[in-house]
Amino acid sequence: MRLAVGADHAGFELKNQLVPWLRSLGHQVADLGAHQLDNDDDYPDFAAAVAETVQSGNAERGVLICGSGVGASITANKFIGIRACLCHDTYTGHQGVEHDNMNVICLGGRIIGIELSKEILTAFLSASFIPEVRFQRRLDKLTQIEKRGLGGGP
Repeated sequence: MRLAVGADHAGFELKNQLVPWLRSLGHQVADLGAHQLDNDDDYPDFAAAVAETVQSGNAERGVLICGSGVGASITANKFIGIRACLCHDTYTGHQGVEHDNMNVICLGGRIIGIELSKEILTAFLSASFIPEVRFQRRLDKLTQIEKRGLGGGP
């Protein structure tokens, strides 16, 4: 699978452990940074890079890591067609894909370690959207809400 991976300083160490592991499984990984530890970098920069890569179709899915995973998730979800979720357990890692067609997973580099991250990513990457009527109906509603939100706000 083609993956885009990004992390700020708080996810830097975990990303650097996960990228080689993902490649060893046969995934094509675009490492979008950070490429050096910089405590002054900002998660929105890396989240935007991953979201844009998935949005453009240059990656099938994305992996984002920041301190808690929350900021990366909020940022990525600002992009049309991106369904990013914070997952710190295997159930949400696969269920988010199966029911909600999640295409970006967010992890908290200060919250979980390497082994749990591997298990969650395995669940995320092995899952597929289940095209049941109820799941597709909900996804269609989400898309309509997304289109309405393009009108802007304050």
